[in-house]
Amino acid sequence: MGQKTHPIGFRVGITEGWKSRWYAPKAAYGTFLVEDERIRRYIDDTMNKQPPYAGVAKVEVERTRDEVKVILHTARPGMVIGAKGAEVDKLKEKLEDLIDRRVNVNIVEIKNPDLDAALVGASIGEQLKKRMSFRRVMKQKCEAAMQAGAKGVKIICSGRLGGADMSRVETQMLGAIPLQTLQADVDYAVHPAVTKSGTIGIKVWIYRGMYGEEITPRQDSRFRRRARR
Repeated sequence: MGQKTHPIGFRVGITEGWKSRWYAPKAAYGTFLVEDERIRRYIDDTMNKQPPYAGVAKVEVERTRDEVKVILHTARPGMVIGAKGAEVDKLKEKLEDLIDRRVNVNIVEIKNPDLDAALVGASIGEQLKKRMSFRRVMKQKCEAAMQAGAKGVKIICSGRLGGADMSRVETQMLGAIPLQTLQADVDYAVHPAVTKSGTIGIKVWIYRGMYGEEITPRQDSRFRRRARR
């Protein structure tokens, strides 16, 4: 009991797909692996850690004999594409220089950012940097995810919360998180928020129902009352 495992790694190959999809002979495997890491690190540094923040939650890499196909899952596709596709072309050129291969960039829009653990974690991190109340931010994000159709949310923040001298751990949870059910669609992400008082670690679990189920946004009773007025 108590042997924790990564919720996505636990499901890869069973209900979740791989983020890198290619086959390589033994001699080229290490080179391809390093290239994938370079691509992911470059995209994260340029699009998630400096303005304009594009909100790239996931980067998938597919390889053919001739080219490398990079698929970006983003909440703000307009920021990635730019005016008349200028930003995508620039990104493509940079990635080609980085790995010295032909690159093709595809962009997939994330329809509901409140149901993506990576984007929720990044949003909490940005608000903690602005010195907002951590309890309030965590509660708001839990409620937003539940309202968007999640079956359960858990957020854990650890570090010098609120600029306190002693680090501690704060947990907020709504609904259920069935971690041992492989058919349960549980999204998970870790996001380090670098604040003036120190780094705060943010972990987010979002249970979106069983695989194949349709996610339907729920309307809370208090929102119904406001709508009637």
